[in-house]
Amino acid sequence: MTRLTEEVPYELAGMRLDQVLAELFADYSRSKLQTWVKDGRVQVNGLTLKAKDKLVGGETIELDAEAEVVITAEPEPIPLEIIFEDDSLLIVNKPAGLVVHPAVGNWNGTLLNALLNHDSNLETLPRAGIVHRIDKETSGLLMIAKTLQAHNSLTSQLQDRAITREYLAITRGRMTAGGTVDEPIGRHPTDRKRYAVRENGKDAVTHYRVSQRFTRHTLVQVKLETGRTHQIRVHMAHIRFPLLGDQVYGGRFQMPPDCSEQLEKELRSFKRQALHAAKLGLQHPVTDEYCEWEQPMPDDMTRLLAALAANERD
Repeated sequence: MTRLTEEVPYELAGMRLDQVLAELFADYSRSKLQTWVKDGRVQVNGLTLKAKDKLVGGETIELDAEAEVVITAEPEPIPLEIIFEDDSLLIVNKPAGLVVHPAVGNWNGTLLNALLNHDSNLETLPRAGIVHRIDKETSGLLMIAKTLQAHNSLTSQLQDRAITREYLAITRGRMTAGGTVDEPIGRHPTDRKRYAVRENGKDAVTHYRVSQRFTRHTLVQVKLETGRTHQIRVHMAHIRFPLLGDQVYGGRFQMPPDCSEQLEKELRSFKRQALHAAKLGLQHPVTDEYCEWEQPMPDDMTRLLAALAANERD
């Protein structure tokens, strides 16, 4: 049993208890939440209410959530590069090519399958404790909750934009300065596998800063304020600096002129978007201490940068 605590936002004033629970504890089904209300596992300011009772906002809700198996995926012995682990939190460095969560076309061989093999208790957590994702071909740091309390804390921090997430990316085109892209993102109107900047999309904010310039490419540091699907890739393509190697948003591959043999070799062999989740910072869900981890770029991006730098000197 894990006790979860939330304060009712005033914008939910006038809503029924069961409706408020569905908003605040969205990882659990409505039927499960209603069962817990009937069983007396939900208290509002220390009182036991009925599901239909209306709230006024500002109340403190305490929920005694019961651990149960919620994952049906199978554990698989897939290697994990663990950067940090304690009783409530796990930080891993995901390699490019590894899918985070099972979906159509990738029902096994995912990070989730690897996590279940590493710790069978994760089968009692929504998405095996995974609270955010990075794309299959993006490398870098990911956080995983190991308890319901930690899952609730990390999810709340994400919603409050309190998680530090910084990336390294190589773009096509030479940037003159950094900036911010504040443009909403939604599903592409005709291609449901892609996303695009759309007026009716969800708000999305990306900050970027130039780290190193090359003749026709730029290494940038990117900081996410929001976490929309494909956000960095869509925003960089929107400002006409698509990520190098991005086969979805980067347009047709073109070999730059005055390209050395080594650079041409690296460019032709680089088959993913040049994007790496390099820094992750959060408040520890138990100690409340701010923790931060950094992970250097993987070898393929390092070789690519070296070839770009060498081409400048040739």
